[in-house]
Amino acid sequence: MLAAVRDELGLDAGPSKLLGEWLGGLARGDAGRSWISGGEVTPSVVQALGVSLLLMAAALVVAAVTAAAVCARTLWLGAHRRLGDRSGGSVAAMTAALPEFLTASVLATAVGVHLGWLPALGWYGPRWMVLPALALGLPAGALLGRMLDDLLPGAFAEPWALAAAARGIPGRVIARQTVRRCIPGLLPNTGLFVVGLTGGAVTVEQIFDIPGLGRTTLQAAIAQDLPVLQAGTLALVLLAAVAGALARPAARLLIGPALRDGALHSLHRPKPPAPRRTPLLHGTLLLAVVVLGLARDPLALDTGARLQPPSWAHPLGTDALGRDLLARIGHGAFTTLALAVAISAAALLTGLLLGLLPRLSGPLVDTVNAVPAVLAGLLVAGVAGSGAATPAPAVAAVAWVPLAAHTTALLEQERATTHITATKGLGAGHAHLLRHELLPAVLPPVARHALLRLPAVALALTSLGFLGLGSRPPAPEWGLLLAENQPYAERAPWAVLAPAAALALLGALAVTAADGVRLPRPFAGAPRRPKPAVAPLVGETG
Repeated sequence: MLAAVRDELGLDAGPSKLLGEWLGGLARGDAGRSWISGGEVTPSVVQALGVSLLLMAAALVVAAVTAAAVCARTLWLGAHRRLGDRSGGSVAAMTAALPEFLTASVLATAVGVHLGWLPALGWYGPRWMVLPALALGLPAGALLGRMLDDLLPGAFAEPWALAAAARGIPGRVIARQTVRRCIPGLLPNTGLFVVGLTGGAVTVEQIFDIPGLGRTTLQAAIAQDLPVLQAGTLALVLLAAVAGALARPAARLLIGPALRDGALHSLHRPKPPAPRRTPLLHGTLLLAVVVLGLARDPLALDTGARLQPPSWAHPLGTDALGRDLLARIGHGAFTTLALAVAISAAALLTGLLLGLLPRLSGPLVDTVNAVPAVLAGLLVAGVAGSGAATPAPAVAAVAWVPLAAHTTALLEQERATTHITATKGLGAGHAHLLRHELLPAVLPPVARHALLRLPAVALALTSLGFLGLGSRPPAPEWGLLLAENQPYAERAPWAVLAPAAALALLGALAVTAADGVRLPRPFAGAPRRPKPAVAPLVGETG
C-alpha cells in the first residue's frame, strides 16, 4: 500500500524533480493537487488568502486605534510641553502580552455566546469579522503604540518642534508632525505586522472557525500535505515582498529630503529617570509565583479536586485533572521563560549585527519576514514532526528579523543627522563613528525593542504549544496549560486566567524594565571632537 501511494504521488522521482515540476506549474497558475483531497491547490489557497487579507485589514484598523490610544497621553503632554510628567504604561504592556488565542476565546465566550452581541463562529459577513479583528489587533496595536511612544519625546525635543511652539503654532499641529517624523522608523516593523497578522492568525482562525490562510496552512502541515503547505508559504512570501516594497518608498517619501541632505536630528536622547519600583514589583510577583510553584508537585493527580477555585490549599486553583495550577505554572516557567530569555538575547545580538550590515541582511530580512513564528513552527513540524524541540528553533529562526529591521531603519536616520555630519568634518573615521556615535544612539532603543519583544517570543512559544506543535502532556508548559484548560474557560475561568496572568505579568515586567534602558553616556546630539584621522599640519594647534 505504501509503494502504491508513493507511485501515485510520484515520490520516487525525488525531491528535485517534484519541486521543479511544481515550480513549472506555477507559471501556468497550477500549484498542483492536494495529497489529501485530490483537489486543485490554487483555488483553495487564493480563497483562503482573500479571507485572511480581509481579516488583516480589519485587524490593522483595530491596531491603529489601539496604538493611538497608547500614545494619546504622550502626544497630549508633548503638545502642552509637559513631557517631564510622562510615565510608562503597564496597561499597554499587559495588553501586548495577552495571547491572541486567549483574547479570542474570551471574546467568543463572553461576547459571542453569553451576550450574543456578535457571532462567534464562521465567516459569513462583516459581523463575523469584528471579534477576530479585535483578538488580533489589540495586542499588535499595543506593541506598535509602545514603540511609537518610545520615539515621540525625541521628536518633540527637536529644534523644529521647539521653534514651532515658540511661534505659537497649535500643539495639535506639532503633535501631528511628530507622529509623521517617527513613523519612518516603524514602517519596517509595520510590514512585519502585516505578514504576522496574515500568517500568524492561525490560532484565531482555529477558534473562530475562519477558513483563512493560517488555518489552511496549519491543517496542511499537520497532515503533511506538502503542495498546500508550499503554496501557502509562497503566498506569504509574496505578501512580505509587497509589504517591504511599499514600506521603503513610504519612509523615503516622509523624510527623504532630510535623509539626502543629512539634516535630521537624533530622536534618541536621554529621558527622565524611570521609576524603579514598578519593574521591581512586577519581577518580585513573577519570581514569587515561580518559587512557590517549584515547591509543589506539578504532576500530582487528585480527581476529587477537579476544577477547584483558588483556596489556601491551591492558591491558583486546579485544572481538569485536579493538578495544582500554581505548581504547573512554576515548573513551566523553566520551559517558557528560560527559552524566551535565551531566544530574545540571541535575537538582539543577531539583529544588531545584521542590522548594521543592511546590504548583507536586507534580502535575508525580506525573505525571513515572510515566515511568522507560528508558520515557522508549522514548517518545522511539517518536515520533522511536532515535539518538544519544535518551538525553540522555529521561534529563534525568525525572532531577530524585527530587531534587524529596526536597527537598519534607525541607523539610516542616525547617519543623516547633523551631529554625524559635524563629527565627520572633525576628522572622525568609520570606527569612531560606530563606537562613539552610532551604537550609543541605536543600541538603547533596539534593546528596549528586544525587551518589548520578550513577551511576544514567549507568546510564540506558547502559541505553538497551544496548537499541539510543542511539548506533549503532561508537561507543564504555559501554552499547553492554556490549550488544556481553554475548553473549561466558562466553567473554571481561573484555569485559563492563571497562566494568562503570568504572561501578562511578564509583559508588564519587560516594558517597565525597557523604560529603564538609557544611553550609556549623555547624548545631546552634539559632536565630540575625535582624534584626527590624519596627522595635523605643522603649525596647527590642538
